[in-house]
Amino acid sequence: MTAEEILQKLRNKQYAPVYFLQGEEPYFIDLISDYIEKNVLSESEKGFNQVVLYGKDVDISTILLQAKRYPMMSERSVVIVKEAQMTADIDRESGIKQLEAYLQNPLPSTILVFCYKLKVLDGRKSLAKTVNKHAVLLTTKKLYENQVPGWINGYVKSKGLQISPKATMLLSEYIGADISRLANEIDKLTLNLKPDQTIDERMVQENVGISKEYNIFELQTALIQNDVLKANRIIQYFEANPKNNPIIPNLTLLFSFFTKLLCLHASPDKSEAAISKSLGNRSFLVKEYVTALRHFNYYRTAQIIHFIRVADLQSKGIEGGNMTDGEIMQELIFKILHPIPEQVAAM
Repeated sequence: MTAEEILQKLRNKQYAPVYFLQGEEPYFIDLISDYIEKNVLSESEKGFNQVVLYGKDVDISTILLQAKRYPMMSERSVVIVKEAQMTADIDRESGIKQLEAYLQNPLPSTILVFCYKLKVLDGRKSLAKTVNKHAVLLTTKKLYENQVPGWINGYVKSKGLQISPKATMLLSEYIGADISRLANEIDKLTLNLKPDQTIDERMVQENVGISKEYNIFELQTALIQNDVLKANRIIQYFEANPKNNPIIPNLTLLFSFFTKLLCLHASPDKSEAAISKSLGNRSFLVKEYVTALRHFNYYRTAQIIHFIRVADLQSKGIEGGNMTDGEIMQELIFKILHPIPEQVAAM
């Protein structure tokens, strides 16, 4: 089942005895477990009938002891196991046998929730098969880069609001596939939003800590336009404000841009319509890529990708000695803006 399908059933008060929430993306696991924790029982019922356990502090027998308790003055009880992947014997034979026995015959009045984060059960083993057969199973995956804009648009729409394409791009490129942070930033943006107001680029810049003039997107534009003065001003700003402009996300965004550019160079169809389609129908980006195609040829683009990879190694201390993040970025931008003919010819 998907997270939304599970949530819809919960909203309709269609409860299952056991939920096993696992996978790489903790946001959806938290979304469901938080809903159960906040909404299944009333405040007066929670005191005697709701228990939150942490995997590192308990074993399977302790969890099941709570799950087998009958509710007091309530129709049901709730047992939530957070960080369940840290339960000492959840992958040992003794723990597995106990858990499988309970899954096959759970107490109907208990809602038992396992939050098994950043991991999944081994599908070849009996526990995974038993969970799949007898529990509501959710397996989450990290969003791919090209799925992030769609998720942003869907999340905003679910709140009855709208967001501009540029604002979506800013959020997806600046924050990436960190769904928890994306949801948090969007929630903050909607606090002061009027019913008919659209989340636009300006709001994102003002509220998500993106400087209007000195950000990675403006740097990207300066590189495309070969604006040496502006690019150096932005780099100096980055160096003076390292907490707001960490090097790794900036290198990731530059790498993403030039990798897409390399793919466009290899494409036989370089029309604006084809470029827009390859960018996920984000037409407002087409002009930048068209300009970049003219300014950076295939070999130059490949060379820049190599420079970015070197900068990434330098930022991790693998190369570059004691260079600071500011020095690494300065060197990278100099290489991008000042091609060496001999190197280009050698590519």
